[in-house]
Amino acid sequence: MAKGEGAESGSAAGLLPTGILQAGERPVQVKKEPKKQKQLSVCNKLCYAVGGAPYQVTGCALGFFLQIYLLDVAQVDPFSASIILFVGRAWDAITDPLVGFCISKSSWTRLGRLMPWIIFSTPLAIIAYFLIWFVPDFKQGQALWYLLFYCLFETLVTCFHVPYSALTMFISTEQSERDSATAYRMTVEVLGTVLGTAIQGQIVGQADTPCIQDVNASTVASEGVNLTQSATSLKETQNAYLLAAGVIASIYVICAIILILGVREQREPYETQQTKPMSFFPGLRLVMSHGPYIKLIAGFLFTSLAFMLVEGNFALFCTYTLGFRNEFQNLLLAIMVRVGPRGWVKWLGLPDGFFG
Repeated sequence: MAKGEGAESGSAAGLLPTGILQAGERPVQVKKEPKKQKQLSVCNKLCYAVGGAPYQVTGCALGFFLQIYLLDVAQVDPFSASIILFVGRAWDAITDPLVGFCISKSSWTRLGRLMPWIIFSTPLAIIAYFLIWFVPDFKQGQALWYLLFYCLFETLVTCFHVPYSALTMFISTEQSERDSATAYRMTVEVLGTVLGTAIQGQIVGQADTPCIQDVNASTVASEGVNLTQSATSLKETQNAYLLAAGVIASIYVICAIILILGVREQREPYETQQTKPMSFFPGLRLVMSHGPYIKLIAGFLFTSLAFMLVEGNFALFCTYTLGFRNEFQNLLLAIMVRVGPRGWVKWLGLPDGFFG
Protein backbone atom coordinates (compact mmCIF):
# COMPACT_ATOMS: atom_id res chain seq x y z
CA MET A 1 0.00 0.00 0.00
CA ALA A 2 2.73 2.44 0.91
CA LYS A 3 4.58 1.46 -2.21
CA GLY A 4 1.56 2.23 -4.35
CA GLU A 5 0.98 5.57 -2.72
CA GLY A 6 4.58 6.55 -3.20
CA ALA A 7 4.41 5.62 -6.84
CA GLU A 8 1.20 7.56 -7.40
CA SER A 9 2.49 10.67 -5.62
CA GLY A 10 5.76 10.43 -7.53
CA SER A 11 3.95 10.17 -10.86
CA ALA A 12 1.63 13.01 -9.98
CA ALA A 13 4.50 15.17 -8.90
CA GLY A 14 6.15 14.53 -12.22
CA LEU A 15 3.10 15.92 -14.07
CA LEU A 16 2.96 19.16 -12.06
CA PRO A 17 4.98 22.24 -12.95
CA THR A 18 8.06 22.64 -10.83
CA GLY A 19 6.97 26.04 -9.54
CA ILE A 20 3.78 24.62 -7.92
CA LEU A 21 5.67 22.03 -5.89
CA GLN A 22 7.15 22.92 -2.57
CA ALA A 23 10.87 23.06 -2.16
CA GLY A 24 11.06 19.65 -0.51
CA GLU A 25 8.87 18.02 -3.18
CA ARG A 26 10.77 19.25 -6.24
CA PRO A 27 12.66 16.52 -8.09
CA VAL A 28 16.38 16.66 -7.75
CA GLN A 29 18.01 17.73 -11.01
CA VAL A 30 21.36 16.12 -11.60
CA LYS A 31 23.84 18.35 -13.38
CA LYS A 32 25.44 16.72 -16.36
CA GLU A 33 29.16 17.01 -16.24
CA PRO A 34 30.86 17.89 -19.52
CA LYS A 35 32.46 14.94 -21.22
CA LYS A 36 36.16 14.97 -20.66
CA GLN A 37 38.23 14.75 -23.80
CA LYS A 38 41.30 12.55 -23.71
CA GLN A 39 44.39 14.69 -24.13
CA LEU A 40 47.40 13.65 -26.13
CA SER A 41 50.51 12.88 -24.13
CA VAL A 42 53.88 14.31 -25.02
CA CYS A 43 54.87 10.84 -26.21
CA ASN A 44 51.89 10.73 -28.60
CA LYS A 45 52.77 14.15 -29.98
CA LEU A 46 56.40 13.20 -30.46
CA CYS A 47 55.43 9.97 -32.22
CA TYR A 48 53.15 11.93 -34.51
CA ALA A 49 55.82 14.57 -35.15
CA VAL A 50 58.47 11.99 -36.05
CA GLY A 51 56.27 10.90 -38.95
CA GLY A 52 57.02 14.19 -40.71
CA ALA A 53 60.75 13.52 -40.91
CA PRO A 54 60.86 11.00 -43.83
CA TYR A 55 59.37 13.43 -46.34
CA GLN A 56 61.79 16.20 -45.38
CA VAL A 57 64.90 14.01 -45.14
CA THR A 58 64.39 12.36 -48.53
CA GLY A 59 63.21 15.61 -50.12
CA CYS A 60 66.35 17.51 -49.11
CA ALA A 61 68.65 14.69 -50.19
CA LEU A 62 67.01 14.49 -53.61
CA GLY A 63 66.65 18.23 -54.04
CA PHE A 64 70.26 19.13 -53.31
CA PHE A 65 72.12 16.10 -54.65
CA LEU A 66 70.10 14.36 -57.38
CA GLN A 67 71.10 16.69 -60.20
CA ILE A 68 74.83 16.53 -59.56
CA TYR A 69 74.52 12.78 -58.98
CA LEU A 70 72.93 12.27 -62.40
CA LEU A 71 75.59 14.35 -64.14
CA ASP A 72 78.80 13.37 -62.33
CA VAL A 73 78.14 9.88 -60.93
CA ALA A 74 75.52 8.28 -63.17
CA GLN A 75 76.97 10.32 -66.06
CA VAL A 76 73.62 10.97 -67.70
CA ASP A 77 73.72 13.62 -70.41
CA PRO A 78 72.52 17.08 -69.29
CA PHE A 79 69.40 17.05 -71.46
CA SER A 80 68.22 13.72 -70.05
CA ALA A 81 69.02 14.86 -66.51
CA SER A 82 66.90 17.98 -66.94
CA ILE A 83 64.04 15.88 -68.34
CA ILE A 84 64.23 13.51 -65.35
CA LEU A 85 64.10 16.37 -62.86
CA PHE A 86 61.32 18.25 -64.65
CA VAL A 87 59.08 15.23 -65.22
CA GLY A 88 59.64 14.09 -61.63
CA ARG A 89 58.57 17.46 -60.24
CA ALA A 90 55.57 17.64 -62.57
CA TRP A 91 54.52 14.12 -61.65
CA ASP A 92 54.78 15.01 -57.96
CA ALA A 93 52.34 17.87 -58.55
CA ILE A 94 49.90 15.46 -60.22
CA THR A 95 50.09 12.75 -57.57
CA ASP A 96 49.15 15.05 -54.67
CA PRO A 97 45.49 15.65 -55.67
CA LEU A 98 45.25 12.17 -57.20
CA VAL A 99 46.28 10.41 -53.99
CA GLY A 100 44.12 12.75 -51.95
CA PHE A 101 41.10 11.83 -54.04
CA CYS A 102 41.81 8.10 -53.66
CA ILE A 103 42.17 8.47 -49.89
CA SER A 104 38.83 10.29 -49.67
CA LYS A 105 37.18 7.32 -51.39
CA SER A 106 38.85 4.69 -49.22
CA SER A 107 36.88 2.97 -46.45
CA TRP A 108 37.60 2.59 -42.77
CA THR A 109 39.52 -0.49 -41.68
CA ARG A 110 40.59 -1.95 -38.37
CA LEU A 111 43.80 0.08 -38.66
CA GLY A 112 41.93 3.25 -39.60
CA ARG A 113 41.38 5.07 -42.83
CA LEU A 114 44.77 6.71 -43.28
CA MET A 115 47.18 4.32 -41.58
CA PRO A 116 46.94 1.57 -44.24
CA TRP A 117 48.26 4.01 -46.83
CA ILE A 118 51.23 4.82 -44.61
CA ILE A 119 51.93 1.18 -43.76
CA PHE A 120 51.79 -0.29 -47.25
CA SER A 121 53.57 2.57 -49.04
CA THR A 122 56.61 2.58 -46.73
CA PRO A 123 58.45 -0.59 -47.88
CA LEU A 124 57.84 0.16 -51.56
CA ALA A 125 59.02 3.76 -51.13
CA ILE A 126 62.25 2.56 -49.51
CA ILE A 127 63.01 0.22 -52.41
CA ALA A 128 62.29 2.92 -54.99
CA TYR A 129 64.43 5.46 -53.10
CA PHE A 130 67.38 3.09 -52.90
CA LEU A 131 67.18 2.29 -56.62
CA ILE A 132 67.31 5.99 -57.48
CA TRP A 133 70.88 6.06 -56.13
CA PHE A 134 71.90 2.82 -57.83
CA VAL A 135 73.88 2.98 -61.08
CA PRO A 136 72.80 0.15 -63.43
CA ASP A 137 75.37 -1.64 -65.57
CA PHE A 138 73.65 -0.83 -68.85
CA LYS A 139 74.01 2.57 -70.49
CA GLN A 140 71.18 2.23 -72.99
CA GLY A 141 67.98 3.29 -71.26
CA GLN A 142 69.75 4.50 -68.12
CA ALA A 143 67.81 7.76 -68.18
CA LEU A 144 64.56 5.78 -68.31
CA TRP A 145 65.69 3.86 -65.21
CA TYR A 146 66.09 7.03 -63.17
CA LEU A 147 62.92 8.59 -64.54
CA LEU A 148 60.90 5.49 -63.66
CA PHE A 149 62.12 5.11 -60.10
CA TYR A 150 62.10 8.84 -59.40
CA CYS A 151 58.44 9.12 -60.43
CA LEU A 152 57.64 5.89 -58.57
CA PHE A 153 59.23 7.20 -55.39
CA GLU A 154 57.40 10.53 -55.69
CA THR A 155 54.13 8.60 -55.96
CA LEU A 156 54.87 6.38 -52.96
CA VAL A 157 56.13 9.17 -50.74
CA THR A 158 52.95 11.08 -51.60
CA CYS A 159 50.96 8.02 -50.48
CA PHE A 160 52.80 8.42 -47.17
CA HIS A 161 52.77 12.17 -46.69
CA VAL A 162 49.25 13.09 -47.82
CA PRO A 163 47.51 10.73 -45.34
CA TYR A 164 50.04 11.78 -42.71
CA SER A 165 49.09 15.43 -43.20
CA ALA A 166 45.39 14.54 -43.04
CA LEU A 167 46.03 12.52 -39.87
CA THR A 168 46.20 15.78 -37.93
CA MET A 169 42.40 15.98 -37.87
CA PHE A 170 42.07 12.42 -36.57
CA ILE A 171 44.54 12.30 -33.69
CA SER A 172 42.32 14.31 -31.33
CA THR A 173 38.95 16.04 -31.19
CA GLU A 174 40.47 19.01 -29.35
CA GLN A 175 41.69 21.89 -31.50
CA SER A 176 44.32 22.88 -28.94
CA GLU A 177 45.76 19.35 -28.94
CA ARG A 178 45.95 19.31 -32.72
CA ASP A 179 47.68 22.69 -32.74
CA SER A 180 50.20 21.48 -30.19
CA ALA A 181 50.90 18.32 -32.19
CA THR A 182 51.36 20.44 -35.32
CA ALA A 183 53.95 22.56 -33.51
CA TYR A 184 55.87 19.42 -32.60
CA ARG A 185 55.61 18.27 -36.19
CA MET A 186 56.95 21.52 -37.63
CA THR A 187 59.95 21.38 -35.32
CA VAL A 188 60.79 17.81 -36.34
CA GLU A 189 60.39 18.71 -40.02
CA VAL A 190 62.93 21.51 -39.66
CA LEU A 191 65.28 19.05 -37.99
CA GLY A 192 64.59 16.63 -40.85
CA THR A 193 65.79 19.11 -43.46
CA VAL A 194 69.04 19.63 -41.58
CA LEU A 195 69.44 15.89 -40.96
CA GLY A 196 68.89 14.96 -44.60
CA THR A 197 71.41 17.54 -45.76
CA ALA A 198 73.96 16.47 -43.16
CA ILE A 199 73.72 12.72 -43.80
CA GLN A 200 73.76 12.90 -47.59
CA GLY A 201 76.42 15.60 -47.76
CA GLN A 202 78.84 14.26 -45.20
CA ILE A 203 78.76 10.66 -46.44
CA VAL A 204 79.06 11.62 -50.10
CA GLY A 205 81.67 14.25 -49.28
CA GLN A 206 84.06 11.58 -48.05
CA ALA A 207 84.37 10.26 -51.61
CA ASP A 208 86.31 12.13 -54.28
CA THR A 209 83.99 12.74 -57.21
CA PRO A 210 85.97 12.41 -60.45
CA CYS A 211 86.45 15.45 -62.63
CA ILE A 212 88.79 15.08 -65.63
CA GLN A 213 89.17 18.56 -67.09
CA ASP A 214 91.32 17.83 -70.16
CA VAL A 215 91.94 14.23 -71.03
CA ASN A 216 92.89 14.92 -74.68
CA ALA A 217 95.78 17.16 -73.68
CA SER A 218 97.49 14.40 -71.69
CA THR A 219 99.97 11.88 -72.95
CA VAL A 220 98.94 8.27 -73.50
CA ALA A 221 100.59 7.10 -70.26
CA SER A 222 99.12 9.83 -68.08
CA GLU A 223 95.75 9.36 -69.76
CA GLY A 224 95.71 5.71 -68.68
CA VAL A 225 96.61 6.64 -65.11
CA ASN A 226 93.95 9.34 -64.97
CA LEU A 227 91.28 7.03 -66.32
CA THR A 228 92.20 4.33 -63.79
CA GLN A 229 92.06 6.80 -60.93
CA SER A 230 88.82 8.18 -62.29
CA ALA A 231 87.22 4.72 -62.46
CA THR A 232 88.29 3.95 -58.87
CA SER A 233 87.07 7.31 -57.63
CA LEU A 234 83.78 6.94 -59.50
CA LYS A 235 83.15 3.54 -57.92
CA GLU A 236 83.85 4.94 -54.47
CA THR A 237 81.44 7.79 -55.09
CA GLN A 238 78.74 5.39 -56.25
CA ASN A 239 79.20 3.33 -53.09
CA ALA A 240 79.04 6.49 -50.98
CA TYR A 241 75.70 7.46 -52.53
CA LEU A 242 74.38 3.93 -51.89
CA LEU A 243 75.53 4.12 -48.27
CA ALA A 244 73.81 7.47 -47.79
CA ALA A 245 70.66 6.06 -49.39
CA GLY A 246 70.75 3.11 -46.99
CA VAL A 247 71.10 5.36 -43.95
CA ILE A 248 68.25 7.63 -45.05
CA ALA A 249 66.08 4.62 -45.90
CA SER A 250 66.69 3.28 -42.38
CA ILE A 251 65.58 6.61 -40.91
CA TYR A 252 62.47 6.42 -43.09
CA VAL A 253 61.61 2.97 -41.70
CA ILE A 254 62.27 3.90 -38.07
CA CYS A 255 60.15 7.06 -38.28
CA ALA A 256 57.30 5.17 -39.97
CA ILE A 257 57.35 2.46 -37.28
CA ILE A 258 57.29 5.06 -34.50
CA LEU A 259 54.35 6.82 -36.17
CA ILE A 260 52.37 3.60 -36.68
CA LEU A 261 52.92 2.30 -33.14
CA GLY A 262 52.64 5.62 -31.31
CA VAL A 263 49.57 7.21 -32.95
CA ARG A 264 46.00 5.96 -32.98
CA GLU A 265 43.62 7.25 -35.61
CA GLN A 266 40.31 8.33 -34.04
CA ARG A 267 37.09 7.89 -35.93
CA GLU A 268 34.94 10.17 -33.74
CA PRO A 269 35.39 13.37 -35.77
CA TYR A 270 34.22 11.52 -38.86
CA GLU A 271 31.28 9.75 -37.21
CA THR A 272 29.90 12.90 -35.56
CA GLN A 273 29.63 14.61 -38.94
CA GLN A 274 25.88 14.60 -39.51
CA THR A 275 25.69 16.68 -42.67
CA LYS A 276 26.22 15.25 -46.12
CA PRO A 277 29.77 15.85 -47.38
CA MET A 278 30.12 18.68 -49.86
CA SER A 279 30.94 17.70 -53.43
CA PHE A 280 34.26 18.60 -55.00
CA PHE A 281 33.49 21.65 -57.13
CA PRO A 282 31.30 23.51 -54.59
CA GLY A 283 33.98 22.82 -51.99
CA LEU A 284 36.70 24.09 -54.31
CA ARG A 285 34.68 27.23 -55.04
CA LEU A 286 34.19 27.82 -51.31
CA VAL A 287 37.88 27.39 -50.55
CA MET A 288 39.10 29.56 -53.43
CA SER A 289 36.77 32.37 -52.40
CA HIS A 290 38.37 32.59 -48.95
CA GLY A 291 40.76 35.54 -49.11
CA PRO A 292 43.19 34.66 -46.28
CA TYR A 293 43.62 31.15 -47.66
CA ILE A 294 44.46 32.48 -51.13
CA LYS A 295 47.10 34.81 -49.65
CA LEU A 296 48.59 31.94 -47.66
CA ILE A 297 48.74 29.65 -50.69
CA ALA A 298 50.29 32.39 -52.84
CA GLY A 299 52.98 33.05 -50.25
CA PHE A 300 53.69 29.35 -49.90
CA LEU A 301 53.85 28.93 -53.68
CA PHE A 302 56.43 31.64 -54.31
CA THR A 303 58.48 30.71 -51.25
CA SER A 304 58.60 27.06 -52.30
CA LEU A 305 59.47 28.02 -55.88
CA ALA A 306 62.38 30.16 -54.74
CA PHE A 307 63.67 27.42 -52.44
CA MET A 308 63.44 24.75 -55.15
CA LEU A 309 65.34 26.91 -57.64
CA VAL A 310 68.18 27.38 -55.17
CA GLU A 311 68.01 23.77 -54.04
CA GLY A 312 68.32 22.31 -57.51
CA ASN A 313 71.26 24.44 -58.65
CA PHE A 314 73.25 25.04 -55.47
CA ALA A 315 75.50 21.97 -55.81
CA LEU A 316 76.31 22.73 -59.45
CA PHE A 317 77.00 26.38 -58.66
CA CYS A 318 79.35 25.55 -55.79
CA THR A 319 81.11 22.78 -57.74
CA TYR A 320 81.61 24.30 -61.18
CA THR A 321 81.33 28.07 -60.68
CA LEU A 322 82.92 28.61 -57.27
CA GLY A 323 85.21 25.58 -57.48
CA PHE A 324 84.15 24.17 -54.08
CA ARG A 325 83.94 20.58 -55.29
CA ASN A 326 85.17 19.06 -52.03
CA GLU A 327 83.72 21.66 -49.66
CA PHE A 328 80.22 22.37 -50.92
CA GLN A 329 78.59 19.82 -48.57
CA ASN A 330 80.11 21.60 -45.56
CA LEU A 331 78.99 24.96 -46.91
CA LEU A 332 75.50 23.59 -47.47
CA LEU A 333 75.32 22.15 -43.95
CA ALA A 334 76.50 25.44 -42.44
CA ILE A 335 73.78 27.34 -44.31
CA MET A 336 71.05 24.87 -43.27
CA VAL A 337 72.12 24.91 -39.62
CA ARG A 338 72.27 28.70 -39.66
CA VAL A 339 68.92 29.28 -41.34
CA GLY A 340 66.87 26.33 -40.06
CA PRO A 341 66.76 27.10 -36.31
CA ARG A 342 65.26 30.55 -36.93
CA GLY A 343 61.95 28.78 -37.48
CA TRP A 344 62.06 27.50 -33.90
CA VAL A 345 62.35 30.94 -32.31
CA LYS A 346 58.68 31.87 -32.20
CA TRP A 347 57.43 28.45 -31.05
CA LEU A 348 60.06 28.13 -28.31
CA GLY A 349 59.49 31.71 -27.13
CA LEU A 350 63.15 32.65 -27.46
CA PRO A 351 64.34 36.20 -28.14
CA ASP A 352 64.82 37.18 -31.78
CA GLY A 353 68.60 37.41 -31.48
CA PHE A 354 69.02 34.06 -29.74
CA PHE A 355 70.61 32.39 -32.77
CA GLY A 356 72.70 35.40 -33.69
